[in-house]
Amino acid sequence: MRVMIAVVQIAVTMGCVQSAWTQSFPAKPLRVIVPFPPGDTADVLARLVAPRLSDRFAQPVLVENRAGASGQIGLELAARAAPDGYTYAIGGSTTIAVAPHTFKKIPYDGLKDFTPVAVLATNYLAILVHPSTPFRSMKDLVSYARAQPGKLSIGTNGEGTFSHLTIEELGFAAGFRFLHVPYKGAAQITADLLGGQIDGAIGGLTAYSAHVQSGRMRLLAFTNPTRLAQFPDVPVVAESVPGFDSRGWFGVVAPAGVSRDIVLSMNRAFNDSMGSAEVRDTIASLGLVSVQQSPEAFADLIRADFARFAKLVRNIKFQPQ
Repeated sequence: MRVMIAVVQIAVTMGCVQSAWTQSFPAKPLRVIVPFPPGDTADVLARLVAPRLSDRFAQPVLVENRAGASGQIGLELAARAAPDGYTYAIGGSTTIAVAPHTFKKIPYDGLKDFTPVAVLATNYLAILVHPSTPFRSMKDLVSYARAQPGKLSIGTNGEGTFSHLTIEELGFAAGFRFLHVPYKGAAQITADLLGGQIDGAIGGLTAYSAHVQSGRMRLLAFTNPTRLAQFPDVPVVAESVPGFDSRGWFGVVAPAGVSRDIVLSMNRAFNDSMGSAEVRDTIASLGLVSVQQSPEAFADLIRADFARFAKLVRNIKFQPQ
């Protein structure tokens, strides 16, 4: 009996200590690593939530851009950080679920080296072209690419990225070949597309929306299966290539080993930030959908997409770089 009482007392004491410790977190600034350049979708999301987290925790939230190697530099930095709850990174379909299948060697394990914290948003890619091209629709682009294999030049965020695999999947499904032009980020793609150095590009609409609105880029289609409510006049690829569907996500990960209490606290914080009307409206205008899910649901999504892209890489016979 005395042993049982002692065990209960210890459990209660530990619970109180844990509760007090959790309430004191965070006690210093938080860091959110963005593995892409400023202006990229991941960067926009990080800078939307950062001030809200700062207000919530009364601590600075520092957004740090560490671009390069198709997002691997920033993700490696996050994976190697101390699992103390003070370092996070914006991961996505490309960096977490795609890269392990498209590179011979990457500096982290997408399934083992991170703690899933929160999904921020799902996204569908936009296919854009320079207005000087003759392409007024996806049907025009596909017909041209079929007739002149390898001549159509398309820019993406890099070899083996989500955008690259999506256009490869489209070419596989629609029966055409194209010239892939890989870049390190949306800013470089934008410069070359505006300058007419490439025919088109595929990527998140975030970095290109202003140029679409000004008429300096032509938006042909989105890659989701049905038209978006925010863009009812913009066709989807499936209208020209039946059954085509490609979607991705952005989420927050921490180094493996972060305590569950911190993960749950940060999950609530990110979910509350993404659930605000202002954030939902802002990202909806960019073709994104705000998401609020549990860490477990995020972990399930990562595992499912990991398997999905492994199959896709085999289907298109992509050779790891």
